[in-house]
Amino acid sequence: MVNSTISALSYFILGAYLHVGNLRYFYFMLTASLYIFVVIANTSLIVVICVNRSLHEPMYLFLCSLFVNELYGSTGLFPFLLVQILSDVHTVSASLCFLQIFCIYTYGSVEFLNLAVMSYDRYLAICRPLQYNTQMTSNHVAVFIIFVWLYSFVKFLVTLSLNIRLPLCGNVINSLYCHNFLVVKLACSDTEVNNIYGLFGVVLTVLVPLLPILFSYMKILRVCFSGSKQTRQKAVSTCTPQLVSLLNFSFGCCFEILQSRFDTSGVPTALRVILSLYFLIIQPLLNPVMYGMQMSKIRNTCKHIFCYKKLNGHSDTV
Repeated sequence: MVNSTISALSYFILGAYLHVGNLRYFYFMLTASLYIFVVIANTSLIVVICVNRSLHEPMYLFLCSLFVNELYGSTGLFPFLLVQILSDVHTVSASLCFLQIFCIYTYGSVEFLNLAVMSYDRYLAICRPLQYNTQMTSNHVAVFIIFVWLYSFVKFLVTLSLNIRLPLCGNVINSLYCHNFLVVKLACSDTEVNNIYGLFGVVLTVLVPLLPILFSYMKILRVCFSGSKQTRQKAVSTCTPQLVSLLNFSFGCCFEILQSRFDTSGVPTALRVILSLYFLIIQPLLNPVMYGMQMSKIRNTCKHIFCYKKLNGHSDTV
């Protein structure tokens, strides 16, 4: 499609899908199973945190925001993948494509910021325990959560408003889903402003959360090495899931950035597919399992709820 603009462009073609024949039904069932697990696991933990008053603490409220974001990001990807897997023609309308771009990119920004706020919360709890209750009030927690979401939405709305006006010289996106950088590469006009703001956006998305994360964990490590065995155990038990989540998401984002900006034709197709979807699939799967198993309060609450239901069901049948 030549000399077309966003206003005239009605659809994009996703060029990374391969013809897999009857295997499409296997991939569909696998993807649907993963999505169902993500929805059930994250929703269950959100409900557990909301209904149990003992979990209405800053750390668990930030976790609740994290689980909501996992549902948000997964919903921006999985239903779209399910439709494309069963389709013979891999096209997507321009409006739906930009909606997906907005969901996926704001999901990434919220994820990083949420992990930053959680690391600051752990810094206060471990390094400044006497000041924790005065600094992490319910009002402060609400402000943090609102800022995480509002900051991410406003920041990427600016990016989207710049990109949506670009005149395009093609409509083929070499990806499994709509990708902002790949759409900008289709532009016929000068994209210097978009590239500058895009780089600025990456700094705002990564560097702004990374600074408090590094500061918090440096302070926590310092306390661990100089503190008692009990302090070290508390730090390890509460910080390990956050560090694993941060490293996993960072690696996934790095894979996707490298793949979208460099020629990866020499990489096996299956590996390219896995790397492109890694940070959007593994993170929503990993977080509820990891936090649910590692956080004793959440684990005990889940056991109490399910055991209580089981006992009630048993007594009803007696």
